[in-house]
Amino acid sequence: MKLGYCSITWGGVVGHPQGVTSVKDLFYLTHGSMRQAVQDIASVGYQGVEMFDGNLADYADKPEELKEILATAGVELTSVYTGANFIYADILPDEMHRIHRAAELAASFGAERLVVGGGARRAAGTTDQDYQRLGEALDSVTDIAEGFGLSASYHPHLSTIVESPAELDRLMPLTRIGFCPDTAHLAAGGADPAAVIRKYAGRIQHVHLKDFQKDPFNFLPLGQGELDFPDIIAAIRESGYDSWLMVELDNYDGDPREAAALSKKYLEKLLSN
Repeated sequence: MKLGYCSITWGGVVGHPQGVTSVKDLFYLTHGSMRQAVQDIASVGYQGVEMFDGNLADYADKPEELKEILATAGVELTSVYTGANFIYADILPDEMHRIHRAAELAASFGAERLVVGGGARRAAGTTDQDYQRLGEALDSVTDIAEGFGLSASYHPHLSTIVESPAELDRLMPLTRIGFCPDTAHLAAGGADPAAVIRKYAGRIQHVHLKDFQKDPFNFLPLGQGELDFPDIIAAIRESGYDSWLMVELDNYDGDPREAAALSKKYLEKLLSN
């Protein structure tokens, strides 16, 4: 299995300001330097990087710059993360326009995978139809991704309608999209990540690894929190998945490169057993 790292730690996740008024422009972004992120990720030995769709969009008019950054560092763009509300019929075409653009950019920079989160929670409460709409939209995302030669996977995430194990179980029969387990978000939603990986072993097309501390709530480098990573790695191996493991950390108080190095050292020790 190859190891990659997500660029989110270099600035945290934000939204494109145009998206407040124009849904088609509501890309995910991290405000940190992608050159610095890629250099740091490569310097501690990761082979790949995952970026947000908005950070790729920044290079749409200067693609050679990002290609030079990746080539000089000797890492590949493994995957691109995007997402949407997916449940509101009126804005869905504009959201799909943005997903299409994300897939197009991902393919143009050599990525293999599109990772998608989302499924909005309504102020008035979630309905059964919301899951049906999310499932149908994710099938459309899969079609878009495949049209660009990408595999698509769904990433359960806090603040969406797919947080808990029961909510994931509601969604999965309604869509054919692949599954991207995020170990910390699954745990924060009340799941045993290894058990979920075993349950949906045949659907896994991408993996996000991050550690988690329940009280006080915090995402942490691997091995610094409460998750049973020996069992998680065992579950991944049992599933037959033998591809990219992407380490992710949504934020970190210290140097993001330090966090990446801590996680890599811990993960390499686990994988050597």
